[in-house]
Amino acid sequence: MTVQLAPMIEHTLLRPDAVAGDYERLCREALDFHFYGVCVPPDRVRFARSLLAGSSVRVVTVIGFPLGFQTGPVKVREAENALADGAQELDAVLNIGALKEGRFPEVEKELRDLVAVCDGLKPDRPLLKVIIETCYLTDSEKLLAVRLIREAGADFVKTSTGFGPGGATVEDVRLLNGAADGRLKIKAAGGIRTKAQALALVAAGAHRLGTSRGPDIMQEDTN
Repeated sequence: MTVQLAPMIEHTLLRPDAVAGDYERLCREALDFHFYGVCVPPDRVRFARSLLAGSSVRVVTVIGFPLGFQTGPVKVREAENALADGAQELDAVLNIGALKEGRFPEVEKELRDLVAVCDGLKPDRPLLKVIIETCYLTDSEKLLAVRLIREAGADFVKTSTGFGPGGATVEDVRLLNGAADGRLKIKAAGGIRTKAQALALVAAGAHRLGTSRGPDIMQEDTN
């Protein structure tokens, strides 16, 4: 079966030095290649929505990015502001230190509060993906994170921010997908640069791919 990658790709631009022209190019490429969406910083959500008006390309933004150690109320407010600006999906960074220290009630409350923000916008409910930054976690911590995210009612677990020392791996995607038990989807992100990588991650169980190299991946067969 041929895998159609374009509808799985979130074309991503989260560089701190990016300017308006970079986001214009990002959105134009997303339209040209029929990508699922674009992932942009919160302050670029309105701009991206205006550039993509009338299209099916969704606007995704990040919360608590890239380190995840903001307090829960700050993340909730950030999520509310992003959704008010027109974000259609949120990628929120888990409080990694709290997870590793065993502060599970704090992690659970933060996750449930973010889910509640999304639930409050039904029927057109935005999706919530939770970034766990797998490169900092043991396998047992990854499994625990998936359980907490799943039970909180989020929609996806995401491997990486792309700012850590490691990105998406086939092994991690396979592990997360097994632990998700069909109740969470998997977004692989971080270091996805080639079509072979993308296909391997999809084969391992990824439902969505976050990458800044989407056009390069799609053009590999034509070069």
